Amino acid sequence: MMSPCKKYFCLFLYLSVNYFFLGLYFLIKDLSNFMEFNILSLSSVSIVFIILLDWMSLCFFISSLIINYSEEYMNKDKNLYRFILLVVMFVFSMMMMILSPNLISILLGWDGLGFVSYALVIYYQNVKSFNAGMLTALSNRLGDAALLIAITWMLNYGSWNFSMYLDFMKEDKYLKYIAFLIILAALTKSAQIPFSAWLPAAMAAPTPVSSLVHSSTLVTAGVYLLIRFNNLFSSSVLNLLLFFSLMTMFMAGLAANFEFDLKKIIAFSTLSQLGFMISILAMGDPDLSFFHLLTHALFKALLFMCAGMIIHNLSDCQDIRYMGGISKFMPLTCTLFNISNMSLCGLPFLSGFYSKDLIMETMSMSYLSMFIYFLYFFLLDLTVCYSFRLMYYSLNGEYNFTSLGFLNDENKVMLWSMIGLVALVIFMGGMMAWALFPTPFFICLPMLMKMLTLIMILMGIFIGYEVWKFRVSNVLKSLKNLKSVSMLAKMWNVSILTSFSVISYPLKFGKILSQTLDQGWFEFYGGKKLYKMIVGMAQWFQALSKNNFKIFLMLFVIWLLVLTLFIIY
Repeated sequence: MMSPCKKYFCLFLYLSVNYFFLGLYFLIKDLSNFMEFNILSLSSVSIVFIILLDWMSLCFFISSLIINYSEEYMNKDKNLYRFILLVVMFVFSMMMMILSPNLISILLGWDGLGFVSYALVIYYQNVKSFNAGMLTALSNRLGDAALLIAITWMLNYGSWNFSMYLDFMKEDKYLKYIAFLIILAALTKSAQIPFSAWLPAAMAAPTPVSSLVHSSTLVTAGVYLLIRFNNLFSSSVLNLLLFFSLMTMFMAGLAANFEFDLKKIIAFSTLSQLGFMISILAMGDPDLSFFHLLTHALFKALLFMCAGMIIHNLSDCQDIRYMGGISKFMPLTCTLFNISNMSLCGLPFLSGFYSKDLIMETMSMSYLSMFIYFLYFFLLDLTVCYSFRLMYYSLNGEYNFTSLGFLNDENKVMLWSMIGLVALVIFMGGMMAWALFPTPFFICLPMLMKMLTLIMILMGIFIGYEVWKFRVSNVLKSLKNLKSVSMLAKMWNVSILTSFSVISYPLKFGKILSQTLDQGWFEFYGGKKLYKMIVGMAQWFQALSKNNFKIFLMLFVIWLLVLTLFIIY
């Protein structure tokens, strides 16, 4: 009998292959299909569920391999079936969000992503997971609230199908308010500054969840929403978006170079690439942004799967300083790990190269400030730097973990899932470039500017490998002791500023209210006063129940007085 994991794997593999070829057909024929389902008609109000099928909404196909990988990774878990169901719920929420141009169904999918993400982050039930889950949930609730307000504003148009109004109503002030709310929702979901703290914290989830949720689908939902709404944004709004995304890239790139947790380094890498996508979109090229979104999903999912394989073999150790020389014990996993890392760096001719190099050369032709141009290439340098630093720490040198460790490449289910994905990482970039841009690009640049991307990659390799190789030098020892470097490693203290600083004032106010009201006047005139009254009445009734002759005589006199008053009146 087929296991539940195999059933869902077969189902999603079938759907993924069909969706992919259907998406290619829609792309080549330049088709867009609307399907309307009238759920309820009451008087003049119609609740209609619309599905939009175009090439952009049909190109998501990684979930099947992740589910197959999860079966082996989580095989000793008592609640494996519950875990698989949560992942399936997550995928269906994502499908509901990307297949509909209706804000109501987008909100249903968006909330589904947030809810299932919270359930998956707290899957390992401990204090760290609960804190990370709460930070994730509360950060994403800001975006959910922004979407709810946008839905309220859309009532001005009589329909929630935003795609009908993007072109001819773009100058309307209400639609500008909606655009601002959509940007706020996208910044929270894609973890841009100042909402970046939740993404590294969400690495408390199991690694298959990190691979699917926090690399290729959940965090890119915000970018996808911005791509759908990109016609609404004015130049000033796009400049603001560019500023936030560049700061996020800069912060994440620096933090990754000082981090030692394997999954957090990859999370910072995801944060940096999300800023990359949003910045390209802010510079007016949503198709390139979506192209990088697809290629990034491929190599980042593989990177997390390889990291999960390494962590699985190292008895759940995630510190890269313990991982030296594992290429001797796990050659196939390390090969796949290096391929995905090189694709992240943009080395020719892997999938990451086709999107990154095209973006860099397109940006070189654009009319930008020198600061943005320099920052982009510096951030590319940082990406290569932390990638090769990670490769040096984990794959080179001597094995630094316990001698009782037994490393191997014998998890065949996990390996086949990773091998299936590495084929996509190697070949899919070129295929998607040919499909998305059927007219060949010819970007004519001076020789130095043409070679600048490759020069920065080689410089990043040198810095990432050679400098960290001699990390025990006095210069780096003194550098590591600086408080400024500590601040860089902690994401410019964004996690502290956006969590403790935000809640400190409500906590202080709550303490004042507790002292003055709950334990002050309310206590004096509430609980204590009531207690004294009840005690007094109880004592009086207790005195009555002692059968005293004086009490009976007094009650008899009172009864006679009352009777006399009634007779007189």
